[in-house]
Amino acid sequence: SPEVETKLKKLLDEGLISGQDAETIRKSDEAARKKTVIRPTKWMYWNVHVDGLEFTHDLIVEREGVFKECVAAIRMAKILGYQTATNTTVYKETDVQEIEDMFRFLSSLEVDAHTISPGYEYDAAKKDMVKRLGKQPEDFFLTRKMTREKFKDMEKWADRFTIIGTRVYQEFLAGKRELTCTAWAIPTYNIKGWKAPCYLMTDGHYNGYQEMLREVNWEKYGVVDGVARDPRCENCMVHCGYDPSGALGTNYQPGDNWKNLKYNFGARPRPYPAAPQLFQRAFNGVSVGKGHLAPARAALKKAGLTQEGADTEFYVQQMKTSAATGATSGCGTGDASQRDELMVKMAELKKTE
Repeated sequence: SPEVETKLKKLLDEGLISGQDAETIRKSDEAARKKTVIRPTKWMYWNVHVDGLEFTHDLIVEREGVFKECVAAIRMAKILGYQTATNTTVYKETDVQEIEDMFRFLSSLEVDAHTISPGYEYDAAKKDMVKRLGKQPEDFFLTRKMTREKFKDMEKWADRFTIIGTRVYQEFLAGKRELTCTAWAIPTYNIKGWKAPCYLMTDGHYNGYQEMLREVNWEKYGVVDGVARDPRCENCMVHCGYDPSGALGTNYQPGDNWKNLKYNFGARPRPYPAAPQLFQRAFNGVSVGKGHLAPARAALKKAGLTQEGADTEFYVQQMKTSAATGATSGCGTGDASQRDELMVKMAELKKTE
């Protein structure tokens, strides 16, 4: 159809699909056309995980090239008429200036909205950090004091970029007020049932939402007047627990409702114009030969492997991992072993120098 051809041409012009891909789409049979699809709608957006610019994001998800795939997916979704959003976690090591650069770049791609939240040392993350990366949680995650320092300009970001949430939660992150957690307001449901008390902590599962509300002693959790009811809650300021507090009027202050209404239904910030400088700053990792595996590859090369040999070894490791796990190269599917094995070899080579 003319509509399909228009979109195919745009995808081809942007280099997002190949000529062979376009031809395959054109030749799709009747059965393929009848398959259920998720069509663009104002009620849904694709949410893409982006934790920084290329070098940082690829390092966090532990696979080079993921940032490029995320950007390609966003561009493709926009061409096809979908709304897109991004989800960003800020850690202790996160450079705040990089977050602003990231928002400017994503705005130039006409991303529709963003969520952003401080990283929190919940149990599963702490265990993973020690086991996989050999890092201590306190070296990576934020305390409340650190969070407020990182997010002190949160309201300014929200005025310049379309950040989803409430103005009240933004004030909380910036250290201008206190909120109490409403963990039950954005519940998590998985194959075991309704997870309690929250997305980040697992003390049990329940068959029904009402059962969870009734059975869980919510007074055991959260931080009230600066005191953590549960030690696991001490440093948490995550949006799934506190953003709904801003919407529901917890710790209400005069004018809160007006702030939230104005913020969510008022004029939205204009997109930043696309500019070569934004792209140059965004693609600051593997695209310019500065990916997080570059030192490991250089060490392998010094040991006698050609650059092609080093790349091949990395590629073979990627393929083995993908085959073993069934993973694709999509956002967030990295495996630490890909990087760690090369880093071990690099360390061994340094010992022999």
